[in-house]
Amino acid sequence: MSIETNSNKTKICPTCGTRLSENAARCLVCGAEFNARPEAKVAKKAEKSVQASRMPVITLSLPAAVGILAVVVVIAATIAFFSSRAGAPTGTFDPVETATPSQTPTITPPPTQTLIPTDVPTPTPIPPFDYTVGAGEYCSTIAFNFGVSVQSIIIANNLPSTCPLSQGQKIKVPYPTATVPPPATNTPLPADATKQSCDTVPITVQDGDTLSSIAANYAVPAAAIKEFNGLTTDNVFFGSNLLIPLCMRAATPGPTPTATIPPPYPAPNLLLPADGVAFTLANDVVTLQWASVGVLRDVEAYQITVEDVTSDQARRLVDYVTDTKYIVPTSYRPKDNVAHVLRWWITPVRQSGVDDQGQPIWVASGAVSDKRVFTWVGVAVEGTPNP
Repeated sequence: MSIETNSNKTKICPTCGTRLSENAARCLVCGAEFNARPEAKVAKKAEKSVQASRMPVITLSLPAAVGILAVVVVIAATIAFFSSRAGAPTGTFDPVETATPSQTPTITPPPTQTLIPTDVPTPTPIPPFDYTVGAGEYCSTIAFNFGVSVQSIIIANNLPSTCPLSQGQKIKVPYPTATVPPPATNTPLPADATKQSCDTVPITVQDGDTLSSIAANYAVPAAAIKEFNGLTTDNVFFGSNLLIPLCMRAATPGPTPTATIPPPYPAPNLLLPADGVAFTLANDVVTLQWASVGVLRDVEAYQITVEDVTSDQARRLVDYVTDTKYIVPTSYRPKDNVAHVLRWWITPVRQSGVDDQGQPIWVASGAVSDKRVFTWVGVAVEGTPNP
């Protein structure tokens, strides 16, 4: 076996060591030229070797320079702080405790309780019902039969004050309104009121006192002391308590004392006639009655007021009595054949003086009673002629 030798001559690139053909003028790898003179290369190397060495150049950005400067300042400040701390006297830099003020507690008021309003029931009015007028019926008779007032029928049907009706006519009749009783009052009776308004002196019976001696000491009748304290006999006992009514003391010579005015009387309770009663031609007189409000004094009376509601002209009758009944005079009876509606009420009054003509002047001394009405026909109704 023979080794084949390559007769082609080659050369090696002095720069990168690539084997090239002998005639190559440039290295195919690094691009070095082969026709340069060796002397120039040697001179170049010599020139490079003669050059002095240069310091490395460091280039910093502005943020980096600022950061380095800040670090240097912090380090210098730290060194200065610890140096001054080491040279200062003992206790200079010890921390001083500062008292923390305590917070003042705030008082929160309790929430106000809100009361739930109580629903007050209100009465629901009942609409009137329809009614057909029968033969010979008037407003007064219909009102009496159903227990309502004539005025309510006139208002419900928008009728004239004379309340004309005809047989077969359809009208509206309202239901009677329930009367709510007045609330209870604390108004005492006249006797109790007089007792409460009387000035008294409390005493304690001493040894040797008698009813007559006590009465003589205070110028009060023995009977008045006995009655005021509810004694059944004239005997008084040692240590018992009594009230001496000074208001019952015997009058002394001098000006006449002014009488004690009792408190206002309650409203009189009306009795007869009932509300809405009809009086016909057969009734010559009408009697009004009411309940007493107590024992009236000499200057007190009842004022009776009667007014004609259906009259074209205002007719009113005012009179005064001390009794609990009053007869409406025949002169006040209507003069036509129309059923007139008359309203009446009672007021307790007291005489406060007299006028220029000597007539008494009356002022109210109590509450006004409720008002009632009745109808009254004065002349017979003419019959309708038959065809």
